[in-house]
Amino acid sequence: MLAGLCLFASTLTTLWSGSIVVPIAIAVALVVFGTYLLTLRAGLFTGASRRPRGGIAFFESDIAPVYVTDLGGRVLARNPSAGPAGFIERWLPDAGSVVYRMSREAETNGHASELSSDGRYSVSAWRSGPRALLWRVERTAPVAPPPPDFSHSAAPWFRIDDENHIISCNHAARELSGGEAETLDALLLDPPFQPGAIQVMERSGRAVRSFPLDDAEGLRDVLMIPLESTEVSGLAPDHFLEELPVALARLRGDGVLTFANRAARALLGAAAQPDKNITELIEGLGRSISERLQDTLKGRALGRSEVARGRVAGHEIFLQVAFTRTVHEGAQSILAVMSDATELKTLEAQFVQSQKMQAVGQLAGGVAHDFNNLLTAINGHCDLLLMRHDVADVEHGDLMQIRQNANRAAALVRQLLAFSRKQTLRPTIVNLQDTLSELTHLLNRLLSEKVTLRIDNGPDLLPVRVDERQLEQVIMNLVVNARDAMPRGGEVRITTRNVHLDEDLHRDRAVVFKGEYVVIEVADSGNGIPEDKLHKIFEPFYTTKQVGEGTGLGLSTAYGIIKQTGGFIFVESPPGSGAIFTIYLPAYETSGDAPVLPPPEPEIRQPRDLTGRGLVLLVEDEDPVRSFAARALQLRGYTVIEAASGEEALETLSDDDLHVDIMLSDVIMPGLDGPAWVREARKKRPDVKVIFMSGYAEEAFAGDGGIPDAAFLPKPFTLPELTQKVKDTLEQA
Repeated sequence: MLAGLCLFASTLTTLWSGSIVVPIAIAVALVVFGTYLLTLRAGLFTGASRRPRGGIAFFESDIAPVYVTDLGGRVLARNPSAGPAGFIERWLPDAGSVVYRMSREAETNGHASELSSDGRYSVSAWRSGPRALLWRVERTAPVAPPPPDFSHSAAPWFRIDDENHIISCNHAARELSGGEAETLDALLLDPPFQPGAIQVMERSGRAVRSFPLDDAEGLRDVLMIPLESTEVSGLAPDHFLEELPVALARLRGDGVLTFANRAARALLGAAAQPDKNITELIEGLGRSISERLQDTLKGRALGRSEVARGRVAGHEIFLQVAFTRTVHEGAQSILAVMSDATELKTLEAQFVQSQKMQAVGQLAGGVAHDFNNLLTAINGHCDLLLMRHDVADVEHGDLMQIRQNANRAAALVRQLLAFSRKQTLRPTIVNLQDTLSELTHLLNRLLSEKVTLRIDNGPDLLPVRVDERQLEQVIMNLVVNARDAMPRGGEVRITTRNVHLDEDLHRDRAVVFKGEYVVIEVADSGNGIPEDKLHKIFEPFYTTKQVGEGTGLGLSTAYGIIKQTGGFIFVESPPGSGAIFTIYLPAYETSGDAPVLPPPEPEIRQPRDLTGRGLVLLVEDEDPVRSFAARALQLRGYTVIEAASGEEALETLSDDDLHVDIMLSDVIMPGLDGPAWVREARKKRPDVKVIFMSGYAEEAFAGDGGIPDAAFLPKPFTLPELTQKVKDTLEQA
């Protein structure tokens, strides 16, 4: 204090001796002295500044920053804690408005005080004379360690907020990015910004790895270190990829191959060479490979696998291909991961094919059932008309034409039922050698003069249990197809032999269980069947013949008959030779415990007497079929009571005085079906004979609580077949 007073006195003496500048010097000295006194009062310019209440420390030391400014905010003096440059804006984000507002208030009231908008600092201002203000800044929060300063670092540094907006960056960062941008995403070739990942800068094309630092007050510091090409390629060296058991290929952005490892070359074939575009090797099934590559470069659908199709050595293959974006030798590239999906697609196609075959089979069975009802009515009424017209009548020829075409339609329906495995089979124990011997004459008539037939039967053929007529149909279909496959002539060979399987035989999609089988092979010397058509030849309505030369039901009918018999049929066509159809039929076990099968019912050629007596309850929901059946039975001497449903039949049988000799019923009807109402009727009439009529096979309903001693009449039937069946059933009683 004393030194200050002496300094003040010396200053006055010097200035007083000066003439006109004395008043000005005195004023300046008073301002300096007054400021000094106020500073001493506040204890701010000394090394022993007082602590604020609460013991809160200030910055690096205990001295608070103090400024002396003019009324406009220009700094006239500052203490060491204030730093070498800057003013209140160093501490306040909104310094401009604060300084203006506090300056006006301090000038008017002598003092002003405010907190910063973030609440971290308290700023006070006092009026110091007519033209000066004294400012003091105090912290109101505990001191945190200062954040690292990368502003002058050689490493590229960005400070970003939570939305990746760039708050500040250093000179190295500006050189790396090649310009300024608002966000990190805008600087990257492969946005969005991924902390810790390797990414490529948009303008410079440099590959960088980001190192995010700890967050501080909503801001993040990120160092982006450029990578050398050796460092980037070392992440996945080609010599390491070469030996991996996974097919990997590296591509440029335009799809050109730069590298394919051993597994990829084995999968894609010899064409997978550098400078070959991947689009020339494989094609996408849903989207093109080019579109997928563009999506990968843009960061969409990374790593998602999709199926592609290729062709290697003339064979079609399917691949699961996944593209991902990588950096190689400092440039952006694409890594393709591939796996063979041919077997998977084959299984998928087989599953779809089996579902389609099942659906077509169900459709064929339903259509055949309805057609059988129509054909029953057509054939039946045609028979009724033929009874009134002899051969000499003019209409007799027309009626025979109707009947012949109806029979052709019935044969077509039987083929549909055979394919859907819903036809009625009459299996018997047969010897294939005898069957083929009887069939030879007919087969020779089917073949042309240029085609010869050769039959080789193995020794001691085991018997088989099949429907002989249906098996003959299968062999005839195969022989006719073989004939058509040899327009210039050739030879058809039918070979039979016994086969014993010690273990299950897995062939195509079927499993032939071990046991004894009789094998029939039908081979031709034609051009064979193309490989891409082998899996389609058993489909209904599929034919390789010209329009009008085939219905496409021959092989599908053969397939259905063999499968319904319990056998298996396969086809193969070796390159350069004809087709070979192989049929496996289970050998019939002739053990002593085997039941004795009844002999087959003889074919009814010309029944001698079809008249009879008795009351027939006829139940049929189709009016034309019911009308024909009733008239046919009445013409043969039977009394017929008609019912259109099972409910109506039960109502008729409620009369206990009504004596019914036989019940003739359709199987499939609305409401109560045939077996349901017959079971109910037999509770009171257990001895009444029953005949079921159906366009489906007998096995289609026999398993659902079949009726004991019930006879079966398949549709379509003729008038003689109907009356003969009724008479035979009544006579058995």
